[in-house]
Amino acid sequence: MSGADRGRLPGAEGRLLRGYGPLLAMIVAFALMVTLVPTVAREQTVIHDAGANTGNASTIAPGTGAVAPVVPGTSGAAGTTGTTGTATTRRVGGHTSGCTDRRQQVPGDPYSPPCVLFTGDNGGATSRGVSKDSVTISFRVTADPDLSSTIAKITGSDLIDSTEDVIRTAQGLVDYFNGRFQFYGRKIKLVGYQGHGAVTREFLGAGQEQANADAIKVASEVGAFADISAITEPYSDALARQHVLALGAPYMSRKWFVDRRPYAWSDFTDCSILAESNGDWVNKRVARKPAKYAGGDLQNKPRKIALLAPDNPEYQQCVHDALTVLHAAGNDATTITYSLDLASLSNQAASIVAKLKSEGITSVACGCDPILPVFLTAKAHEQNYYPEWLVQGTAFTDTDVVGQLYDQSEWSHAFGISSLGEQLPERAGLGYNAYKSVHSDEPSHSVELIYYQLFMMSLGIQLAGPTLNPSNFERGMFSYPGGSGEAGTWGFGPGHYTPTQDYKEIWWDPNRTSPFNNKQGAYVTGGPRHRLGQISSGDPPVFTNKQ
Repeated sequence: MSGADRGRLPGAEGRLLRGYGPLLAMIVAFALMVTLVPTVAREQTVIHDAGANTGNASTIAPGTGAVAPVVPGTSGAAGTTGTTGTATTRRVGGHTSGCTDRRQQVPGDPYSPPCVLFTGDNGGATSRGVSKDSVTISFRVTADPDLSSTIAKITGSDLIDSTEDVIRTAQGLVDYFNGRFQFYGRKIKLVGYQGHGAVTREFLGAGQEQANADAIKVASEVGAFADISAITEPYSDALARQHVLALGAPYMSRKWFVDRRPYAWSDFTDCSILAESNGDWVNKRVARKPAKYAGGDLQNKPRKIALLAPDNPEYQQCVHDALTVLHAAGNDATTITYSLDLASLSNQAASIVAKLKSEGITSVACGCDPILPVFLTAKAHEQNYYPEWLVQGTAFTDTDVVGQLYDQSEWSHAFGISSLGEQLPERAGLGYNAYKSVHSDEPSHSVELIYYQLFMMSLGIQLAGPTLNPSNFERGMFSYPGGSGEAGTWGFGPGHYTPTQDYKEIWWDPNRTSPFNNKQGAYVTGGPRHRLGQISSGDPPVFTNKQ
């Protein structure tokens, strides 16, 4: 395929979406963002809980302390924190202990929490959305005008899920977690509601008023403990201000999460971790060495690095974090920004490549959305410019099906890091297998995305112990012993509200068959996984055993 053909966005999007379905439909909307973080001041309306006096979510202020979760072999005592951060303890009549027949709650699940047995009283209504029998979790149906059909028309994909398919899959996975995890006598109750907000507007930095209204509805009418559809910054922020746990905001900074603790969580790596780990990797594996993996007249020239990232404030804060790490080691990078505006990406790519080439950049660290490199590699090929492409592990750019979209004469020079685990076949993930273990029909194509949202929620509910409230949810997550599998190595702790704990080094082989879709083009893992900040100096183990 020629570079010009690679540059035709509708076809590229279609191939991408036919590979992952709606799991990657979100990245099309992601690429439409002008900014994730609106600069206008936000109204601070807060609905207070009408729930139990103990464990009341509205009394737990972000930044305050939390009490310890229940651990096996202890009574079900727990407490909450007031607005001053002081703990009050309320005893419940339950008792937890370890399981006698197994160590894992879900045998065979690499991310399973330890197995817990429970008997007795769970404390009943310990927080808004929590009763003796249930935990209410909300799911927003947005006001996007037939978004699925619109994406399908643009991309030519027939794998876009309907709202009904998504809800059916989510409910099926709720059945799975209710049957496998320890919820201390409670069951997750998934409640969908019609929202006023639109994902497309919120990804564009607009729609804050509608997001606020939806969050208020979740708090005051739905009465939810948490929401698993908080995939935009405006909605996630609005939920946190209503003291509703919000799961899903993509690639926010560490500070963003800490400022909203204990309410904001995401299975997308926070961009501070991405910035710091990539900066450390560049310092130890790339900087001050010849560009041995570049092509053409750039090969073996002294490396000159450029860092490319979207121009919105949240991501630029993380660019600053990366530069801080580079500067501490005496290294530097040229910074280039671009606008997450789908209509202008082709023109922006041409200008970016011209700038990279004129400045003699040998190595491009692309902290990008997944669509820009479609244009970027096509324009680079047109200009006979073959730099090293430093993969940063952002927005699915480290997955086979996305790498296959890029100009292969360019991407054959790509290497970098990824927090993901082993690439599996399309219908072999934990989410698919979980759904099929409880239902015979086929789940939606977005089953893996929905699974990890619900997994994080279920994990926190179990680890919180019988007295479930946002504070104990946080402390419970911090006690998680971790796990490693297809989604990488997971763990949580103070300042870490996303799960990423380590990364692997990868490189692109255009001739290798991907296990995901049996097509040519796949990432190859070079060497062992590395904990964040603990990689040694030396050349990266890449471009070996090519096929």
